[in-house]
Amino acid sequence: MSNKTRIGFLGLGQMGAPMAERLLAEDVELHVFDPRPEAMAGFVARGAVAHASPKSVADAAGIVFACLPTGKVSEAVALGPEGVASGSAVRIHAEMSTIGPATIGRIAEGLAARGIACVDSPISGGPAGARAGTLAMMPAGAPAAVATLRPWLERIGQRIFLMGERPGQGQTMKLVNNLIFAGNTVVALEAYAFGAKAGLDPATMVEMVQAGTGRSFVGDGLMPKVLSGSFDFGAAMSILDKDVMLGIEEAKAQGVPMWTLEQAARVWRFAASQGMAGEDLSRLATLLEGWGGAPIRAPK
Repeated sequence: MSNKTRIGFLGLGQMGAPMAERLLAEDVELHVFDPRPEAMAGFVARGAVAHASPKSVADAAGIVFACLPTGKVSEAVALGPEGVASGSAVRIHAEMSTIGPATIGRIAEGLAARGIACVDSPISGGPAGARAGTLAMMPAGAPAAVATLRPWLERIGQRIFLMGERPGQGQTMKLVNNLIFAGNTVVALEAYAFGAKAGLDPATMVEMVQAGTGRSFVGDGLMPKVLSGSFDFGAAMSILDKDVMLGIEEAKAQGVPMWTLEQAARVWRFAASQGMAGEDLSRLATLLEGWGGAPIRAPK
């Protein structure tokens, strides 16, 4: 009889894969699913078990994590014909995707009807944070389910912020975080484009701002990718565009004005609609450079 904990992971993309890798351990039997066989191959080589569907994973594992690109995909994976809800072993489903309170609410309700607890578990820190194990985690759900999940969340990330007992509260926190990041990015790039056009050295500008009152994650997390021209932050423009739209919609539903963030949202929407949706979100800088007429680059 194995003493290993059976854990499932659904979605092995830029965020999911490095998080799932942190669960590969002697005391874990990891079960994985991704529609791309090549994404599962590396995990199988390291001892994980590949499956043909989310249901198959949920038939084998008591805890199932999901990190997926859209709410529509998350809902289908959780509640569809071959979804987690039909699994015979799963008792806790941890949804790490950014899908908004309404979608996680439907997922939680559907899973509860099958006796499965849903923990709303979004994360923040980007692909680099996922690889380094420094993610911030924001779970919301029944206290017993969150307590069971906590040791595994601690392996995936660095800090855990308990957001409440209702699925949806974690999603709201994630949208607050991503709205701030999205707004800061647009504001920073506009200001750096202005400084570059006026003849300031972009690298010196970023260094100075990070030492002053304008500092933010944009300066040390995003701007190095812009200054170097590598544009490899690791997340697609479409992902943040989706998150910003979700956040604006949820704020409107709460009756909270988003006048400034609506302007930033228009920039992300414009970029995504002009053929940049699949590009790394750091490439937004090239759009602002074009408007400003000066490159935001470190000297070669």
